Parts: sequence; structure tokens; C-alpha cells
Amino acid sequence: MRWRQLWGVLVTIGMISCLTVSAHAMTIVHQKSNGLYGTSLRQTRRLNDRQVHYVTVPKHYAHAKHPHGVDTIRSTKGHAVTFKTKYLLPYPGYHRQAWGNPQGMTRAGRYLYVVYCPTKLKNKGRLVRLDERKLAALHATARQLQKVYTKAAGHNQQERAIRRAIKVGPLFTTGHGQSLAYNPRNHHLYMWCDREKAPRIPINQYGYIDRISAKTLRPVHQIRVRLRQHGYAVPGGHVLTFDRSGRAYFWSCPGGHQAYIYQGRITDHQVKFRLTRQILTRGPGTRIQSMGYNPRNNRLYLVSDSSILSLPVKKLAGRGHLTSGQVRWTRFAPRREFEGLDFDQQGHAYLLSNHHPEVLVGNRTTW
Repeated sequence: MRWRQLWGVLVTIGMISCLTVSAHAMTIVHQKSNGLYGTSLRQTRRLNDRQVHYVTVPKHYAHAKHPHGVDTIRSTKGHAVTFKTKYLLPYPGYHRQAWGNPQGMTRAGRYLYVVYCPTKLKNKGRLVRLDERKLAALHATARQLQKVYTKAAGHNQQERAIRRAIKVGPLFTTGHGQSLAYNPRNHHLYMWCDREKAPRIPINQYGYIDRISAKTLRPVHQIRVRLRQHGYAVPGGHVLTFDRSGRAYFWSCPGGHQAYIYQGRITDHQVKFRLTRQILTRGPGTRIQSMGYNPRNNRLYLVSDSSILSLPVKKLAGRGHLTSGQVRWTRFAPRREFEGLDFDQQGHAYLLSNHHPEVLVGNRTTW
């Protein structure tokens, strides 16, 4: 009888272990076909976007002037827009986790997702999800959110409620972590897993796209792909965004000041991108920090530090019909490090900035 009971216990443990492994398993697809199509540098042409000023990375980034209050980032040149603090992100993080280095952000419905990639962890990080609807219902202030995990917090009903509005995901291999994006067409989260052996130097020439569960905040599906065609290749994207039709975009700066824009599709079976036919003579700046899509005006936004340019999506079709006058550019002060840009359905821009991490919201919807 004892042996039967013991065997039953072992079987039960085995079943639980199998269920645990299955729940955390990630489907991995090695795509055999090339990830690039319709791509040839000989078919591209340069667009002289002379109104764009290429902004070099500063020696030292500016920190938030009011690290526990409301900050403002204003445009100083180009199309006018002003950003003001909406959320001071929690610091320190949950259980003293290192949340001082956010690298990416996206919004989906009531949720705002932030990617944290501590430098010491080397290519690993986690997602943190904020329930904006709950925070608004609580009338949570920016400062209350910022200090929610300090030793002095968590003792009153408001602080405990704010904590319940935050979901903390597990550690996983994120790579640099700048490319978290939401596809409004299929309602999935995606991110390039762009692992680096040194800053901005990929470990290999493959691109890795992760689909991430919005529930568990961990990858559930990955595609490995080579983005190459006719001798031209790119190791993968460092940023990512989707338009309302589910088309995916990223941009690169392969040399000099030029900006290359890629357009494609991502499914569970394959990744396909093409280099759009018009190359911008001037990108926004040294660092490729983010890319956003505004559904209000159907424009793509290329983000560097304190410098953002935008262009209409529809002009990228076919051979490209973009003119210099259709490219907009904005420069900002102070010289903060920009880490993410996303838009709500009404066109309000959400900007993630580092060095006293915070999320700011723009005052215009069509800049």
C-alpha cells in the first residue's frame, strides 16, 4: 500500500513538473527562407531631407530637473510640441530590483508596458505592466507611483492599491530591449531579441523576433531569421513599431547620417521585410532609440536623443513617393536620453526618458 501511495505521489509530482515546463516553454522557429524581399541598394534613391538636423549624442545626458515632480521637455526647433510628466516610474523596483534603466515602452489598451534591462545582467531584462485605468481611478500621483516600492511605502490602502495596478514579469533574454511594440491588428506584443556582445555590436547575423504574452510577460514564440537578399544583409532591428494594418517597421543607420527604413510583416511562421526605396540623407541623430506610429495622422516617427523626425506611411509604398517637404523634424531641450515613443488612438504621444525614468505626454496630436 505504501508503494502505491509513493508511486501516486511521484506521478503527481511528475505531472506538475511537466505542466510547469509546458507553461514556460517557448516555440522556436528557424526560418529557412530569406527575411528580406524586394531589396536592392541599386533600386534605392536618396531623399535630401535638408530640414532635418542630425543631432550627435551628447557627452553627458541631462537628468530630470525635478526628479520627484513634474518635468517639461520642449521643442526648440522644427514642429512644436511640449511633453510633461505623466508617470514617474517606480524606483527602486519591486523587491529592490534594478529599475533605473528602462529601454523600451509600448501601450496597448489600458496597459502601459516598460522594458527594464539592467546593464549588469547583459542582455537580460523584464517587462513591467502598469494598469493606467486603475491608476487613474485611484487618482495616483506621479510621486506616489515613483515611491510605491520604497521601504516606507505599502502601509496604507492607496499604496497597496497602486502596487496591485503593477504587474512584474520574470527575467528573460531581451537583448538591448528597445523594440517592444504592440500590433493592433492581431493584438500581440513583439520585440527583437537583439543580443549584443558589446554596445551596438550583435552577437551574430541572425535576427530574433519574440512574441510576448501580455498575461505572463514572457516570450512564448520566437522566429530566427536571416535578413538578407542579393548580397545585402542586416542583422535585425533594434527598434520596432506597427501601423494600424499590422505592417511592421524598423529603421537603421548603417553608416554616416543616413536613415534606412524597413517595412514588412511578422507572423508565427515567418518574418518578411523590405528596404523601402527612399533613403533619408539625414536621420534624426547618432543613437537609434525608438520608432513610433501615430494612428491619428498615419505617420512614422524615428527617434534619437532629443531629436525626432516623422513621415507619412503611405508615401513609402512601391518605389516611394516621399518628398522633402513631407518630412517633419523636431529638436528638444534639455538633452535628455529618449528611450521610447508610442501613441494612443487619439494621437497623444507618450515619451519614455531615462536618468530619473519617467513617461511624459505631448500636448499636440498631429506634430
